[in-house]
Amino acid sequence: MPRRFVLRAGAIAAVSALVLAGAATSASAHVTVSSPDAKPGGYAKLVFRVPTESDNTSTTKLVVSLPKDHPFAHVGAQVKDGWKVDKKEEKLPAPVKVGDVTLTKAITTITWTATTAGIPPNDFDEFSLSVGKLPEGVDALSFPADQTYSDGEVVKWADVAKDGAEAEHPAPTLKLAAAITPVAATTTETKDSSDALARWLGGGGLLVGLLGLAFGLRPRKAAPAKAQS
Repeated sequence: MPRRFVLRAGAIAAVSALVLAGAATSASAHVTVSSPDAKPGGYAKLVFRVPTESDNTSTTKLVVSLPKDHPFAHVGAQVKDGWKVDKKEEKLPAPVKVGDVTLTKAITTITWTATTAGIPPNDFDEFSLSVGKLPEGVDALSFPADQTYSDGEVVKWADVAKDGAEAEHPAPTLKLAAAITPVAATTTETKDSSDALARWLGGGGLLVGLLGLAFGLRPRKAAPAKAQS
């Protein structure tokens, strides 16, 4: 096989691998938390989105841990068909004042357990809480979560990002400042859209480069010899 064809095949394979790696990274999903109405000092609905990142197993249990340093005086869990919900209450290390109430114990974990098939492979579901009051003077709250699959695997979403690098299994985190500032929320939405556009453009650029590389490595035809007069 001519050497130029070997080089062309190797280059195309390398660029293709980069394209596929970029697509896989952008498609990855985590357990996340969001809220349509969270604001410091108020009550809020928390929505946990849980994807099943598997091709052949289902999600059968979700355990969400609530912050003990900023406990909630009220915790209501969503009742879902096909799921059993349990709330665990614990004594706090020290009394915490929440609004006009001083708490010595609080609900610290919520567990949803599937009573049927759970969340199918490559699908997702959402689980909601009604909590309050949210703490004041706090920028964000973390809610570590354990996701159990039907084969027994447990994924702990509890990592904290370090040195600006994204954690492998980040804990679901609710940013309170962004939730109550319209401008910040708009900026975040715009940034997310820009990031998505950048990923698409990046992938498109790689594909264009791939095509250009393929055509550029094609053997050139020799120029026809000029007729002698």
